[in-house]
Amino acid sequence: MLFGRVKGSAVCTLKYSGIEGVKLLVVQPLNKNLEPVGVLQVAADIVDAGPGDLCVMVRSREAALAMPSVKFVPVDLALVGIVDELAVHPDREFDFTLKPGINQFT
Repeated sequence: MLFGRVKGSAVCTLKYSGIEGVKLLVVQPLNKNLEPVGVLQVAADIVDAGPGDLCVMVRSREAALAMPSVKFVPVDLALVGIVDELAVHPDREFDFTLKPGINQFT
């Protein structure tokens, strides 16, 4: 999974059958510190994201499987989630112990 920030939309006049109606967005890939990494890319929008949204993206076969109807389409990058809140912990400072409460592991 990757982070990306939506920069705008892409318009194409002809689409492959199976992805008609799917919005294409221009996204900037980001690292875990939300710093730009690489060049702008075009992604299929599954979650109705908008400009400025921080999103979670998937690549390769997972991107094609995220399509709403046809699963065998030539899609290599898809937005599959919008990030509401992000907390970045420094490396090696994450507490993996389960907190008391109601879950299947307590």
